[in-house]
Amino acid sequence: MVDSYEVFKEQIFKLTTIDLNSYKERQMKRRIDALITKHNIDSYSTYVNAIKNDKALYEEFVTYLTINVSEFYRNPEQWQILEKDIYPYLANQFGKKLKIWSAACSTGDEPYSLVMLLSKFLPLNQIKIIATDLDKQILEKARGGLYNDKSLKGLPQEFVTKYFTKIGDKSFKINDEIKNCVEFKNHNLLKDPYPDSCDLIVCRNVMIYFTEEAKVEIYKKFNTALKKEGILFVGSTEQIIQPQTLGFSSHKSFFYKKV
Repeated sequence: MVDSYEVFKEQIFKLTTIDLNSYKERQMKRRIDALITKHNIDSYSTYVNAIKNDKALYEEFVTYLTINVSEFYRNPEQWQILEKDIYPYLANQFGKKLKIWSAACSTGDEPYSLVMLLSKFLPLNQIKIIATDLDKQILEKARGGLYNDKSLKGLPQEFVTKYFTKIGDKSFKINDEIKNCVEFKNHNLLKDPYPDSCDLIVCRNVMIYFTEEAKVEIYKKFNTALKKEGILFVGSTEQIIQPQTLGFSSHKSFFYKKV
């Protein structure tokens, strides 16, 4: 592809506010080059002019970068419990500024949801979420912070209005002030050391993929990673049978307290 990719990134940012510097350059450049070549265009500058003047091309480009397999506030009623019951409990136990780990965070919808929920109680500069996943490409997408409209269907409208910028007809970019509250790291739940002294661990809709033996091992490690009376928040299909054998008690449905 002729002309400068660096200049292209600057032009795309001005046009869409999508920061391509948030993505690994080699893989992203290869994907974009393939998309441009599909239209028989041989330069970045020509492509930028094309998407400026052709709405269909613009939408295609944004959709190409948009994350499709994610969902903010998945099971909204459980997030209401987190807001109305769990956070006040934890704040009373440990103070308002909590150490929170979003384990197996996938495309970032979960840790970003946590930041937005906590923003009801704290200024953003006092919020920090540790977010980990095994898949480095998924983490790259999470750092990019670009989502389609279906991902936001369960998110309270106040958050969509306040913390997202609409790009095209169906895509949304999360604001940097939210992104800056999340620290993404590569992590293997089965092999790597866990963070310690956590007040809240959120690990949802991933345990279903593990064997029973692996689940027991992971739950025990989560227990060790939590402070006493800290909370583990699991997915809607992942209720723990006999939590007391793993050092937990059932606090609310899908929320377990370290005892």
